[in-house]
Amino acid sequence: LERVLEKSGLEKDREYEVQQSFKREDGSRVLPDVIINLPDGKKMIIDAKVSLTSYERYVNTDDEEQEMHLKAHLNSIKKHVDQLSAKKYEDIYEMESPDFVLMFIPIEPAFAIAINHDNSLYNKAFEQNIVIVTPSTLLATLRTIDTMWNNEKQQRNAIEIARQAGALYDKFQGFITDLTKVGKKMDEAKTEYEGAMNKLFEGRGNIITSIEKLKKMGAKAKKSLPEPIMKRALEENEND
Repeated sequence: LERVLEKSGLEKDREYEVQQSFKREDGSRVLPDVIINLPDGKKMIIDAKVSLTSYERYVNTDDEEQEMHLKAHLNSIKKHVDQLSAKKYEDIYEMESPDFVLMFIPIEPAFAIAINHDNSLYNKAFEQNIVIVTPSTLLATLRTIDTMWNNEKQQRNAIEIARQAGALYDKFQGFITDLTKVGKKMDEAKTEYEGAMNKLFEGRGNIITSIEKLKKMGAKAKKSLPEPIMKRALEENEND
């Protein structure tokens, strides 16, 4: 059973767990062989305790005793089906599970010879919420579950991508809004700057020309006003 699980693509202790203990409402405990976790939060139980002693005897004995061992083998499977059905795994406390249990028979011919001897075996087990599986049919089932998990992960990734994209869009919108505000502030500052500069050049005898006269009158200044500023000041002065 472990080898089949390893081939399925499912990861131990994530998609499936081995011999996890559960407590019933009456306080008793049960220990399923394997619990498969399904994407929808439910669980699937696999039981691997069916006895194949009678089948081994059937294979290893002569013709006179084979029929007896074959009947014992068939009865052993039927008995185990009844025992599994009586356990009511689907009613275990603190566990959501489908209303059926997979009964694993590890040897394909052991099931094949039983179903050939009694072709109602599978259907009768199914009526008791037991699905009999062999390595090949169990592997197909588990790979289907693995595909379900992959689809679930892709869907979760798509949802996460959409969430992050939305968050990024909101942040970008906020950045654009703040940048627009900065632009407006810069425009306002430029307007105020131009207003202040204009005041320096207004009218005859504006501040610039007046300041420059102080230098010409003997003010001890080591530096000179920029030439473009002086040129504009003189032009404004002449115009007025």
